[in-house]
Amino acid sequence: MIKRQVLVYYAWSRPAENGAPLHVIDDRFPALFESRRMAFPKFHEFSDTHQFDQSIAGFLDHIMKRNFTAFVELAVALTGESVKEIERVTDDGTLMPLDARLLSGVDTLIVISFDSLRTAQKAGSAEIEALRAFLRQPDHLAFICPHHDIGDVADLPESEQLSRQIAEFEHHGDKTIPPRQRFGGLARSLLAGLGVPVENRFGLRPDAEADGSPAPIEADATLDRLGLLKQVDTFNLHPHLPQLERLGEAVQKLEVLARQRIDPTAPPHPFTDDHTTFDALLQSRPDTFSGTLLVSDATLWSSTAGGVDGLREFWTNVVQRPRRS
Repeated sequence: MIKRQVLVYYAWSRPAENGAPLHVIDDRFPALFESRRMAFPKFHEFSDTHQFDQSIAGFLDHIMKRNFTAFVELAVALTGESVKEIERVTDDGTLMPLDARLLSGVDTLIVISFDSLRTAQKAGSAEIEALRAFLRQPDHLAFICPHHDIGDVADLPESEQLSRQIAEFEHHGDKTIPPRQRFGGLARSLLAGLGVPVENRFGLRPDAEADGSPAPIEADATLDRLGLLKQVDTFNLHPHLPQLERLGEAVQKLEVLARQRIDPTAPPHPFTDDHTTFDALLQSRPDTFSGTLLVSDATLWSSTAGGVDGLREFWTNVVQRPRRS
């Protein structure tokens, strides 16, 4: 048993997320009562309004964070150590920055950047330097994980904006997602601060097999220096996954470790005019940091969208990777 110390860092601000006006459907999580309505009878166990907060905070606690329980439980079982779970801004407004104090003793960092861009979560200089210091250790592994960025049409003429949002909406096909839902501000700021900028573009529908299971990933085994993808054939089928687009120096400093195929039967999307796959897992090249930086979608750590067998193999490889010095 390798005693890894894992930190799962939820990058959202609870007050800022929970304070989103419910009459505005864009750029926010659903409230728990909305999730119950959209998915009935799923989530009916949360219908007792005296026991369960029906606001966005209730969604974060009882649906969103529950998605990551399977990973946390497996990591505890495999390492014999507790997993630290930290929220960036707590209910009372306390900021828990991703600084040297928080990273002390940690060797495996997973930043779940499910923060709405509306809430303007941005890494400070001390956080970026702390992450740089973390990555100076060869044995350290950091995953920076944004989610999708759906419906960003600000650069289009006003006459084209609605049709573009409709095209993106019909492509992913998830009726619970609003026309515009943009995540990952903290992830973007961390990566830009490290000199490896990545944008989480769009929300693309991954391909599935005839039996409904995820289609195999396209992995480059020659780049898998840590063995993270050993016996991992699939990721998950979350219906809106981003293209992790490398910008500037990131093109040279990060490599594409795995791609996922886009569902060819999905309605057309501007990205699919020129692409049949999207970059699903990026990894720092050996000369970028002494440790290893990876960039993935946040739902790679979630057990609720299929492909659980492959994910469990991946999670096992992460927390049981050999020591490096």
